[in-house]
Amino acid sequence: MTDHVYRLIEVVGSSPSSIEDAIQSAVAKASQTIRHIRWFQVVETRGQVEEGRVAYYQVTMKIGFSVEDEAASLRP
Repeated sequence: MTDHVYRLIEVVGSSPSSIEDAIQSAVAKASQTIRHIRWFQVVETRGQVEEGRVAYYQVTMKIGFSVEDEAASLRP
């Protein structure tokens, strides 16, 4: 049984389309190598401007994931 212990990482997602796409991109990429992602928190939003127009949206986010019990990770 877990005691609801979490670990945090910080990632930056980017997208030429929108803030939402930047978030989705970061979560999708993180989920390729991290199991049990439970939540995220956007801590900063910024963008890149080229020739007077928004070229990229960027979000810095904290991603929280559950820490596995040692016994659970040893099960087949």
